[in-house]
Amino acid sequence: MRQIVIDVGNTSTSVGCWEGGVVSCVTAIEGGIARDPAACERALRDAGAADATAAILASVVPAVNDTWVGMLRRSFGIELQILTHETPMPVGIDYPDKKQIGADRLADAAGAFMRHGAPVIVADFGTALTFDIVNAKGDYTGGVIAPGIPLMTSYLHEKTAKLPLVDLRGDFPEWGDSTENAMKLGARIGYRGMVREIANFIRGKVGTSAPLVATGGYAKWALEGSGIECHIEPDLTLFGLGAILNHVKQ
Repeated sequence: MRQIVIDVGNTSTSVGCWEGGVVSCVTAIEGGIARDPAACERALRDAGAADATAAILASVVPAVNDTWVGMLRRSFGIELQILTHETPMPVGIDYPDKKQIGADRLADAAGAFMRHGAPVIVADFGTALTFDIVNAKGDYTGGVIAPGIPLMTSYLHEKTAKLPLVDLRGDFPEWGDSTENAMKLGARIGYRGMVREIANFIRGKVGTSAPLVATGGYAKWALEGSGIECHIEPDLTLFGLGAILNHVKQ
């Protein structure tokens, strides 16, 4: 059965199709539904919403949730499931205040658990860099939150008189032979160091055998060729949403 999976982030939104345990037809929309509702509806159609039986959304922007509900209902006749800490999931939750957990973090944890078992660590490279942990019992237990790469580069530009706003796309410099290249090196090498330290800290708590799974828009840019042992899985959040939706319908 075809199902629609939607991940609403602070800077972009991803829409995809979940069918037979596989995520496909993924579209990323910069700015999301608030900036470009027509692009979001096209993404839903491209993902096969006209033939879908269900849809689920993980959102860190609660103000747009009703807009998504209305679009799915009006255009496709689908009642949208919004992921919260109360949604039945394939992982348990061992956390003092469950309402504080971001829906994207729950989806990441569920996806990593379904693919890699437990314990497992997820690093999501978005506007923020989040680390989430599923312990050996299969329970989500929290994690670590750090500034994301876009925040690092934009903050340097905003708070200094001469540092430019750096575009991190494109070839990676071999040396800091310009201000822009020096900033690119600082962002990439600094992030690798932060990932190593945080992952080692977490493994000290949950066990050194816990695999690290990386997702989010900057995961490949930051980690590819770093020597850090990890699984880079761009579709992890959407995969986790599909796994949760299947669990709800069991």
